[in-house]
Amino acid sequence: MHRCNLVSRNPRTTDDSDLQNPGGFVISLDFELHWGIRDHCSVNRYRENLLGVRKAVPAMLQLFEQYGIHATWATVGFLFFTNIDDLKAAIPSELPQYHQPRLDPYAALAEVGRNEDEDPFHFAPTLIRKILASEGQEVATHTLSHFYALAPGPTMESFQADIRGAKFAASQFDVVLKSIVFPRNQMSRQHIRICAEEGLIAYRSTEADPLTQTGSGAIGRARRLADAYLEIGGDGCVTPSLDTEYNIVKVSQSRFLRPWNATFKAFEAMRIRRICESMSEAARSGKTFHLWWHPHNFGSHLDENMKVLTRIVEHFAHLKRDLGWRSLTMAEVAENLLSVRRPDCLA
Repeated sequence: MHRCNLVSRNPRTTDDSDLQNPGGFVISLDFELHWGIRDHCSVNRYRENLLGVRKAVPAMLQLFEQYGIHATWATVGFLFFTNIDDLKAAIPSELPQYHQPRLDPYAALAEVGRNEDEDPFHFAPTLIRKILASEGQEVATHTLSHFYALAPGPTMESFQADIRGAKFAASQFDVVLKSIVFPRNQMSRQHIRICAEEGLIAYRSTEADPLTQTGSGAIGRARRLADAYLEIGGDGCVTPSLDTEYNIVKVSQSRFLRPWNATFKAFEAMRIRRICESMSEAARSGKTFHLWWHPHNFGSHLDENMKVLTRIVEHFAHLKRDLGWRSLTMAEVAENLLSVRRPDCLA
């Protein structure tokens, strides 16, 4: 006679509803400071926003704690280091050889200050510690160097070296990286394979946000702007999925949370309603709604941006209370999906 037990591959996840529906309300933040914009924007040009991150991150963490929001902070690995000497000592042996010199962050290290006090635009260990000290927050990777995966020049070997460098940088804070957000959403099947081989279990993709593919021209930008207020690109509701080849989960992005803009303040109610209606649809249908932005987007007009975010998380609290919708990090989504139970039959 045989006895068949259900054994979870992840002992921390035991709720059947978690296994059946890995979705929920996902927030991911591309935490990059100047590393993410240095190829097209100087520190002086964006100084207010970059310095404003020092107030924006604690404000967001406080709000997340108040409403039980779990969030993924995809962090550029360079930000973990306490000083320039430690950063230089951790430079991978295989570097990306960009055909466009302006993309190369290693060439810019000569212009970086000594530490976070001297250069708050390129180091952020104190902010990372604040994130780690906050309940429900995941520190993920945005690659070590804000790596442009599809730019001409870099090899797969240099990408793998970059990911390993990101893992080392995070390990100094006892962080085991589980999720990745690719800079500028640049990725290929080969990059996803490498991430899975390096132990990452979740990545953010763009399939649920079709207007990201409309290009950077005037028409594409106009369509994306209009979609923030009117339903042009769909509701953005998605179902995370396990890759067919690799042990990694795709957590598609739904919508970029645009920063508050005085030019469009008369339409703020429309923008918030657009997001909240999509959240409601995701909660009713058992799907995921994945909102993302950069902390530096809140660096100026912090009060106005926080009011918008408060409205959104208040709506989440309503959906959690009435429909049982959950707030999840990217890693939690992946862990739930990877924890599908298997029968363990014993004689």
